[in-house]
Amino acid sequence: MKSVICHSAQDLRIESIELPPLGENQLRVKVAFGGICGSDLHYYQHGDFGTVRIKQPITLGHEVSGIVDGWGAQVSGFERGQRIAISPSRPCGQCRFCQAGQHNHCLNMRFYGSAMPFPHIQGAFSEAIIIERYQAHPIAAHLSLSEAALAEPLSVGLHAISRAGSVLGQQVLVTGCGPIGLLLIGALRRAGAGRIVACDIASLPLNCAREMGADETINLSTEAERLEAYKAEKGQFDTVFEASGSQAALRTGLDVIRPRGVLVTVGMGGDVSLPMTQLVAKEVDMRGTFRFHAEFATAVRFLNEGLINGKPVITRVLPVDQAIEAFNLAADKSQSLKVQIQFAPEAA
Repeated sequence: MKSVICHSAQDLRIESIELPPLGENQLRVKVAFGGICGSDLHYYQHGDFGTVRIKQPITLGHEVSGIVDGWGAQVSGFERGQRIAISPSRPCGQCRFCQAGQHNHCLNMRFYGSAMPFPHIQGAFSEAIIIERYQAHPIAAHLSLSEAALAEPLSVGLHAISRAGSVLGQQVLVTGCGPIGLLLIGALRRAGAGRIVACDIASLPLNCAREMGADETINLSTEAERLEAYKAEKGQFDTVFEASGSQAALRTGLDVIRPRGVLVTVGMGGDVSLPMTQLVAKEVDMRGTFRFHAEFATAVRFLNEGLINGKPVITRVLPVDQAIEAFNLAADKSQSLKVQIQFAPEAA
């Protein structure tokens, strides 16, 4: 079967690999669509993601949907041809973090397409994969398999909101309108945010932000002065979600957040310096957010029930034979938001 494998920086290959044997508690799945994430791009472009470096060839990808093609002896409740969203989160269930319900911090996490451990955890950008039964989430008849592959980035946004706490009726700022920031905006609207302002440095993501539910958009490259009004009286935003990983955006968020507001850092752009005097004087509650686990089921339910529409985020779909072109396209933020790879022709 064909797999999209990264060997090192700028060395992405479409290679044939063998499918591992099917276990009694597992499903065999034809992968339908896979979304290219920022971490996939970092591995492809630089051979690393932050401090994590590729040390061996790794199949990329963790945002996938698929079609059930078989199952082990202990699995029931599925039908051949059933369409599913696939959670890439595979915690051990035994370590102290799993036992505390913090599965995203599992000490033995097997998250698809991650070079953090060695040997690396292989990803899901293959024509077929073997998954655990608990990873499979059935999707509604009306939901396309392309949209179902958005469940993973939507889960990241949902977990970020859970880290922030209630946003009901609040004035919220989102800096960075990549796919996760955009799906976060849709989730914030569903969570009852009173007013959502979105910032980015390009027009394409800002146009999409309005489609996803933002009340106001600000292009920081051409109209940054519009944020000045939000600095009045020590800041106007109750909650800020920084989804770009940019130090400048983080500082902007601190300028416009109100005292005792909550600043959630979603984007991972490397180490940055912080204006500690401002952080302390405003008593800002700064919180990190990392991956998800339980939120995946909620994301699938929201997509199934039409409570969040992710279609505007998907800008291009290319077949697996054009995977390298798809990665190059995904890296061009002037014309792309979420680029997906189609693995199963019948999933169109």
